[in-house]
Amino acid sequence: MTAVALFQSLLIGAGVAFFVVGSIGVLRFPDVYTRIHALTKADNLGLGLVVIGLLPGAGSVAAALKLLLIWGLALLASACAGYLVARAARRRGVEPWRRGQPRQRPERNGDPR
Repeated sequence: MTAVALFQSLLIGAGVAFFVVGSIGVLRFPDVYTRIHALTKADNLGLGLVVIGLLPGAGSVAAALKLLLIWGLALLASACAGYLVARAARRRGVEPWRRGQPRQRPERNGDPR
């Protein structure tokens, strides 16, 4: 295994680790705002590391630019989606979690269990 291939593997592995951590954050954090934060930050960093890991293996400059374009579009889409979800939650009256409060549980068909 060459040094470049090892570097690529490390970057891609780190990117996948950030994806996993972001997914765990969505499951573990107590409210919608912290879940959005975990998902957008960790996934954007994870995608960035994966893209940087794939760049040395891109066959041409055009392929490398496409990878960077995909990353940029994902950053933009993630920021917009996170903003829209947070705004919708705020408009529905969802308050941010405070230390000492119980975790929020989703309501199912109006039945708060």
